[in-house]
Amino acid sequence: MQGNKLYVGNLSYSITNEKLQEVFANYGTVTKVNIIEGKGFGFVEMSSQAEAESAKKGLNGTDIEGRNVKVDNARPPAEKQRNGGGGGGYNNRRY
Repeated sequence: MQGNKLYVGNLSYSITNEKLQEVFANYGTVTKVNIIEGKGFGFVEMSSQAEAESAKKGLNGTDIEGRNVKVDNARPPAEKQRNGGGGGGYNNRRY
C-alpha cells in the first residue's frame, strides 16, 4: 500500500461525509472524507497507512447503506495534458 488515502466506490448517493467518517472511524482516525456528489464514489484519508490497510481489509465488499462498497488504495490524480489542440482543419474549408 502506498499511503493512507482510500478510494471508496459504489456508494449510495444519499450517504453523507459524516456517515462515511463514522463507518471508517471503526478502523482508526479519519483525517478527511470527500464524497464526489452524484458520482457514487469518494475518498477517505486515515491518519496512518496501517489504519488505511485495516479499513480496506475490513470494509471492502461490505454493505454500507444498502450498497456493497469497493474500498481500494487511491491512485494519484492523473496529470492534465497541455497540448493546446483544437480547431484543426479550419484552413481547409471552402466557402
